Amino acid sequence: MPDSRGSQRPAYLLAGLLATSGALHFLRPKPFDALVPKELPGTRRAWTYGSGVAELGVAAGIVAPRTRRLGGLAAALLFVGVFPGNVKMALDYQRRGRPARDRAIAWLRLPVQWPLVRWALTVRDRG
Repeated sequence: MPDSRGSQRPAYLLAGLLATSGALHFLRPKPFDALVPKELPGTRRAWTYGSGVAELGVAAGIVAPRTRRLGGLAAALLFVGVFPGNVKMALDYQRRGRPARDRAIAWLRLPVQWPLVRWALTVRDRG
């Protein structure tokens, strides 16, 4: 069955989202550093750069048709893997009394992870 550009649009959009986020890990690492639990070994910056590399690699896997199924699965696992960091951010914002808008955004990010996982699995299934 031939692939049409329209049917691959979700894959390209997901790859674009991941590539943008991955690049931001290098261009503006400080906000990402704050998501890394201090209990993890090594420096927060190393985890930030490592996760940026992972996001860029997953994006590349999704763009390439031969690796799209694996890339979609990797994206789903990545979204699940970063969920604890998003929980940490929401809790930190709450504890530190950040402005209400920032706290609301942090908490609203949590349920958004699950549609991202579903999107990644859809890309995998269409790959």
